[in-house]
Amino acid sequence: MMNRLEALKSMTTVVADTGDFQAIIDYRPQDATTNPSLLYKAAQMPAYRELVEDAVLHGTRHGGGDSQAQARLTMDKLAVNFGTEILKVVPGRVSTEIDARLSFDTEGTVRRAEALVELYDQAGIDARERVLFKIASTWEGIRAAERLERQGIHCNLTLLFGFAQAVACADAGVTLISPFVGRILDWYKKAENVAGYPADEDPGVRSVTRIYNYYKRHDYPTVVMGASFRNLDEILELAGCDYLTISPALLGELASTEGEVPRRLDPDRARALDIPRVGYDEIGFRWELNEDAMATEKLAEGIRLFTADTLKLERFAREINQSA
Repeated sequence: MMNRLEALKSMTTVVADTGDFQAIIDYRPQDATTNPSLLYKAAQMPAYRELVEDAVLHGTRHGGGDSQAQARLTMDKLAVNFGTEILKVVPGRVSTEIDARLSFDTEGTVRRAEALVELYDQAGIDARERVLFKIASTWEGIRAAERLERQGIHCNLTLLFGFAQAVACADAGVTLISPFVGRILDWYKKAENVAGYPADEDPGVRSVTRIYNYYKRHDYPTVVMGASFRNLDEILELAGCDYLTISPALLGELASTEGEVPRRLDPDRARALDIPRVGYDEIGFRWELNEDAMATEKLAEGIRLFTADTLKLERFAREINQSA
């Protein structure tokens, strides 16, 4: 009998949610995702010191004595350095995060993605084929992704907690979305003062299931990649989802247990459902998001947390520069 990780891979593309290359090698995922939190953790590992030092040198050389420009260029180069190394050990794509401080800046997001594409090109990577650019699922972020997709620059819309966000992303033609599971669970556990939920009643699982069924029912090509898992049961309840991005710890649990993994999400079943098609202009989108307290709060919190880790990463890079 195969282990549960291999069983899951038979119906879902498994993605490693880490910046640690060794963990990626161990579990042989198709793709990998990174974010500022994961990069900050990986950047402090001695094994990756050279990548950080190279990024700092790039920022210093090209920043023109402007400390803010140096910090921005260092962060961009660091993301590309890690992405380039990850692409040596995954056959598919890596997701590289756009600075969360640009979450409400459409033009800034487009420019930053274009700059990252250029850096990847300089590193010998065809970013249009092998990189997804992670952008927060704000109205401004979705509009930026729409423009980038028209240029052949593919996007992963992250920090997605609400149905309106998912609908707007699909209508914008984005390549992939990352609806969060565990963070939705966290919010409901606190709001409803409960210790947990049965796996099939987990609010995060239900959210991703609803989005998946809507996309399949209306033939959207946008890939649904469940993210942010708190336990194995959440993953198993979403077996059959297009993609799932999973931490090394949970990948290890899947790999170390044998057993069947029943398919929970199925495109044919979804296409048979009676689900009306909806759409949102900017006013409607903002209203629906505002009406969803969980999505509003978790989106704002997620942007703040990613920004905080970006700032920590910048400080860490400055310390390395000063000690050089």
